[in-house]
This record gives sequence, structure tokens and C-alpha cells, in this order.
Amino acid sequence: MLNIIHQDLIHRLSIVFRKLAALLSALIILGWAASAQAGNYPPPLSFSNAELTGQDFSGLTLQTAEFSNANLTMTNFAGADLRGAVLSASVMRATNLHGADLTNAMIDQVLFKDTDLSDAILVESILLRSVFEDVNINGADFSDAILDGAQIKQLCQQASGVNSKTGVATRDSLGCR
Repeated sequence: MLNIIHQDLIHRLSIVFRKLAALLSALIILGWAASAQAGNYPPPLSFSNAELTGQDFSGLTLQTAEFSNANLTMTNFAGADLRGAVLSASVMRATNLHGADLTNAMIDQVLFKDTDLSDAILVESILLRSVFEDVNINGADFSDAILDGAQIKQLCQQASGVNSKTGVATRDSLGCR
């Protein structure tokens, strides 16, 4: 009887040690991944409240850059890396965002008028209370983006194309019926 209790105790302890080892390994890996990921982002640039009409940022890496309350009229962001950027309450009239990567960007309360969002990646971006007037969204990927219901309905009326990088159809990314 004592032998059975002893074996059961050893078995339970081995399970506990394996779980602790797995947890410790996960913590080490996550800590390493977090530090490696943090190293991928340069210090944020700030263009908040700036007058940037007609500026050319095409093809630039602008991860986590701030453009809050900026005038981005006729600004060129074609092919720019704007992952994690903050563009809240900015004005984008005739702005070129063709092929820009805006994954995880904060793009709330933005006026998009005559703006080219074709082939842009807006995955997991926040676009609440933004206004879309005469925008080109052909091939734009809005997967898991946060939009108002009225915005989705409006954008679905013109949604077409497939994003060249993600392979996702614009209509599918918006959840259009």
C-alpha cells in the first residue's frame, strides 16, 4: 500500500515539474519575443498638429509615427509602412495611401476625401467615426478593422478587388453581404 502511494506521489510530482518547466520555457520565450519585437520599432516620430500638405512620405518606414490632428492634404504615403501609426483626427484630402500598410493603426475621426486607399492594408486598424467621401478602396484589406456599422454599409457599396499582398478581397474583409 505504501508503495502505491509512493508511486502516485512521484507521478504527480513529475507532472507538476513538467508543467513548471513548460511554463518557465514559455515565459523565457515570450520575454525574448517581446524584447525582439520591441527592437523592430524605431522611436516614434511625431508630426502631431503639423501642416504637411503635399509632403512625400512614399515608401518610408513610419511605424508608430504620430500624425494626430495633422493636415495631410495631398500628402503621398504610397507604399509607406505605417504599422501602429496614430493618425487620429487628421485631414486627408486627395491623400495617396495606395499600398500603404496601416496594420494596427489608429485612424479614428479622420476625414478621407478623394483619398486613394487602393491596395492599402488596414488590418486591425481603428477607423471609428472617420468619414469616407469619394475614396478609392479597390483592393484594400480591412480585415478585423474596427469601423462603425454605417461606414461598413457605405464602403460595401463600392468595395471591389483583392489586396495584392494579403490576397484578401475587399468585400470579404469588410464582411459585405
